[in-house]
Amino acid sequence: MVVLDARGVKKSFGGVKALRGVDVTVQEGTITALIGPNGSGKTTLFNILSGVLPMDEGKVIFMNQEIGNWPAYKRAALGIARTFQNLQIFQEMSVLENVMAGGFRHTSSGFMAGGLSLPKARGEMGALEKKALKLLEELELTPYAHVQAGELPFGIQRKVEIARALALAPRLLLLDEPAAGLTTKETLALARFIHGLKERGITVFLVEHDMDLVMGISDWVIVLNFGQKIYEGTPLAVKRERTVIKAYLGEKRAKG
Repeated sequence: MVVLDARGVKKSFGGVKALRGVDVTVQEGTITALIGPNGSGKTTLFNILSGVLPMDEGKVIFMNQEIGNWPAYKRAALGIARTFQNLQIFQEMSVLENVMAGGFRHTSSGFMAGGLSLPKARGEMGALEKKALKLLEELELTPYAHVQAGELPFGIQRKVEIARALALAPRLLLLDEPAAGLTTKETLALARFIHGLKERGITVFLVEHDMDLVMGISDWVIVLNFGQKIYEGTPLAVKRERTVIKAYLGEKRAKG
């Protein structure tokens, strides 16, 4: 089943054409990677798919519903969650509080009422905390539940951000450069972590520069260059494709 289907997506900034009619399809239960050289349009496409930027032309369909230029909060309500290359967690809050914050969309009281401990909110807060603790256990973050997020190693903070996104109970998780700033050891742990998300039935679509990570965990890889899709296929096929090699290494090295 197709979870996400984007067709003919175009975006320009002034006279610069960032996306020139890009088509992207993400199948349910897969890990799909979006790669390409710097300036190829990856971040722009991700921002459009997550509702951060409006597209100029095209269609975006999620779970058979056209969502066009819906804002991010409406997409989240449908089941699209996203992380960012630059960490966006609450540094002063505990890991548990961060994950609970991600789940407030599923409560009727909301974040403010929960903070004020209003009567209706107390019951929902208890249920939310229970779900958050279960999620931390599943993601092996329980030892850090009551630790201030900003005090943790960068790799753990990255997992906390993903856990907060998962608190939305998404059908599709968009990961923007999840390995950025991680050590080799942390990246290996991240690979196991992302693969575990797939085993939990979560569809993952990621932008990533680390080719070892991409080739090691992805079922399907989409390649952009100069705002256009130049190839897509299995990791093995992508590694062997001359147009991809040329885009990354240049004409001379591609021929060599």
